[in-house]
Amino acid sequence: MVMALSGKLSYPVRLFIWLLGYSLLLVVCFVLFQYHREKAFKIGELNSRLQMLNSLVLDRLDAGESVGSCRDIVRLPGLDDLRLSIIDENGNVLYDNTLDSIPGSNHRNRTEIRDALRYGDGYTVRRHSESTGLVYFYSATRGIDGTVVRTAVPYTLSHSDLLKADYGFLWIMGIITFVMCILGYIATRRVGQHITRLTLFARRAERGERIYDTEPFPHDELGEISNNIVRLYVKFQQANAERDREHRAAMREQHEKERIKKQLTNNINHELKTPVAAMQACLETLLEHPDMDEKRRRDFLSRCLASNGRLRNLLDDVSLITRMDDGGTAIVRERLDIMKIIAEVVAECEPMAEIEGMEIRNHIDRQLESEGNPLLLASVFRNLIVNAVTYSGGTMIELRLLGVHDGMAVIRVADDGTGVGAEHLDRLFERFYRVDKGRSRARGGTGLGLAIVKNAILMHGGTVTAVNRIPHGLEFNITLPLLSV
Repeated sequence: MVMALSGKLSYPVRLFIWLLGYSLLLVVCFVLFQYHREKAFKIGELNSRLQMLNSLVLDRLDAGESVGSCRDIVRLPGLDDLRLSIIDENGNVLYDNTLDSIPGSNHRNRTEIRDALRYGDGYTVRRHSESTGLVYFYSATRGIDGTVVRTAVPYTLSHSDLLKADYGFLWIMGIITFVMCILGYIATRRVGQHITRLTLFARRAERGERIYDTEPFPHDELGEISNNIVRLYVKFQQANAERDREHRAAMREQHEKERIKKQLTNNINHELKTPVAAMQACLETLLEHPDMDEKRRRDFLSRCLASNGRLRNLLDDVSLITRMDDGGTAIVRERLDIMKIIAEVVAECEPMAEIEGMEIRNHIDRQLESEGNPLLLASVFRNLIVNAVTYSGGTMIELRLLGVHDGMAVIRVADDGTGVGAEHLDRLFERFYRVDKGRSRARGGTGLGLAIVKNAILMHGGTVTAVNRIPHGLEFNITLPLLSV
């Protein structure tokens, strides 16, 4: 019903209805507050008058007068049928001026009696009397000796009596509501005009029409906001045109990437020629000199084996790079523990590090569950450790978990070697890039290790950066996503 009505009525009318409803709700809240406040005041006033009467009866009793002598003071202006009861500290009724016989029920658990015995006075606004069959307002006061004097009047106060004094307040609230409605109508009508114009603008924008900032809105705060919206849309249209130009530039960049890929292919061919040529030269020498002495023969065979190993490593790295370039979906992923993978790689590389006089310190002793390819992640840490052992010239390699932030583990792999020049840091992860080309080839490097590290980390949703350590050394900071527990 409300949705159907909202569809039929214009926005200014609906806004005015909401404002009117808010005003009426405000008036009702104030009226209810005033009603309860007035009722509480009259109840307090009545209780005070009865408490004064109770105190007077207690004073008479303390002075030694009899209960019967108190009948003449049980009179209050405007209160008829006043009931007087005297109850001992055990809750037994000793006297009641409206009954011929004393009731035998114990009154200790009556609210007003219980409060009077505990706090000195108490009252009950409305309760039915089993003795008289009437509904009373009860007020009780405790004396020094524990005797409780209770007075009661029939409960005849109506709601109209309680609110009778508030008619002036209601008239004032009604006038205020009327004025608020008039002002609200004026305000909502002006706001509605702005909204209507903005609606028309939105429809034109949805149709993709060309909009120019030629029709300004009225000069007020909302009009300024509306003008800003139109200007923003005009700028948005201009941004779309700029985006199209950037798209064309991106296409040119894609063609450039393809050109670079072809260049990489040429680099691979160049890298393959070196070990192949060395193997061919060794084999040809052996074939041409069958009577070569054993020592020289073993030397040529060792060179041939070394070239073959370099060729195998290069082909393995190229194959891995190609698989990652073809897309991450071809890589099998499974649940794994990064800590366990690192421990296995460290154990595998420790003999090599000892030969080079280096110590590997693995401080990662916390389970780090992730999802990925264990062989790829192992190749990441293996390449970093092997690079440090082979080229750093240091004495120590350290692996440490720096922390876990927003579901990402931050791992550092660092050495205390010579580091690299600042001009090389940004290019360390490029394919076939070497800091020292001669030394890298001499040690059997393919130039693809750090490229594999970066691509493998990116495929797992992480990042890797390289920085020089102070005072010396090189460190790689790796972030990898973890599975939520």
